[in-house]
Amino acid sequence: MAWSQTVRWVVRRAAAEGLRRAWEWAAFGAAVGPDDLRARRFSAFGEGSLLAFPTGTVYNERYVSVGAGTMIGPYVSLTAGMAPGQEMLTSPVVRIGDRCVIGRGSHVVGHWSIDIGDDVQTGPYVYITDQNHSYVEPDEPIGRQPPVEAGVSIGAGSWLGAHAVVLPGAQVGRHVVVAAGAVVRGQVPDHCVVAGVPARVVRRWFPGQGWVDVDEATAPR
Repeated sequence: MAWSQTVRWVVRRAAAEGLRRAWEWAAFGAAVGPDDLRARRFSAFGEGSLLAFPTGTVYNERYVSVGAGTMIGPYVSLTAGMAPGQEMLTSPVVRIGDRCVIGRGSHVVGHWSIDIGDDVQTGPYVYITDQNHSYVEPDEPIGRQPPVEAGVSIGAGSWLGAHAVVLPGAQVGRHVVVAAGAVVRGQVPDHCVVAGVPARVVRRWFPGQGWVDVDEATAPR
């Protein structure tokens, strides 16, 4: 290897290591904890909770409540309303309970009411929203039609797999597994597994019987 190539390789390796160390320090140092100034923007930000760096889009934090011991992963978007500074009609608009984990790259986008219970965990890139465009006028572009809001709740102890989508009005019970890629709407009972688009109950726990597979034809819609 020529002397100039050796020098370039050594410089590049040193620079790369410096960049990696800087990024690791930024990820550690820029994470938001309950004692940080940014945490004071939230309606509540519980002890032991963390908003990881880098964040996604985060605004109108005063309408967002985060419980204790909750970890919100990197690149998570966490918003109330359509734009920074918007006055909301309810507070908190988004409530995340204690000991939750919101996976990397997920979006929790609230406008009216999103309530995530204690001990809820999500995989990466999960989308949860309580607002969607209406489709009243067939000749009007969808993006120009007025939005419709319906509150969302996710029961304590539930798990949402990667890329799951929770639509407005969804009421997910306690200790529910939402399969990866499922699209959830409507009522979901406690202690069950849902999968598919739209999501349907595929397994359910019954006292005295344990887990029972649910035939697709009889699964709740």
